[in-house]
Amino acid sequence: MTASQTFQPLLNADQIRALFTKPYGTPGPTAAQWKAVYADDVHFTDPTQERQGIDAYILAQDGLMQRCDDVFLETESVVVNGETAFVEWRMGLKIKGIEFIYPGATRLSFNPDGKIGDHRDYFDFVGPTFAPVPVIGGLVRWLYKRFVA
Repeated sequence: MTASQTFQPLLNADQIRALFTKPYGTPGPTAAQWKAVYADDVHFTDPTQERQGIDAYILAQDGLMQRCDDVFLETESVVVNGETAFVEWRMGLKIKGIEFIYPGATRLSFNPDGKIGDHRDYFDFVGPTFAPVPVIGGLVRWLYKRFVA
């Protein structure tokens, strides 16, 4: 790429916002929709897993949808700067009648073809997951007070 050329990802901020928005009761993106914007060799990391390749990424997304009664994702802000985008979001998971809310952020890196080549999610998995659970929740809250507050 020469200095006179500018990098152009396949997705702009509005399209990323749409990709990262899923109200309760609606389906998530299809495999074809993921494949249209994610590279075949995409690298995905979050606090609970690491996956390599588009098929493994889709399997991770489908697995989340199957483990939960319902999932929502709402985008709070999106910033695209050249080959990188950041998305601030809130994710809600309903599991056996209990709702867990995870605020988080995602860093997306675009490959030379403009597709997402790296997807990294940042969020606190432990606090929202275990704080509501009797006994374990007390320990989690104590640990947070001891080491975070």
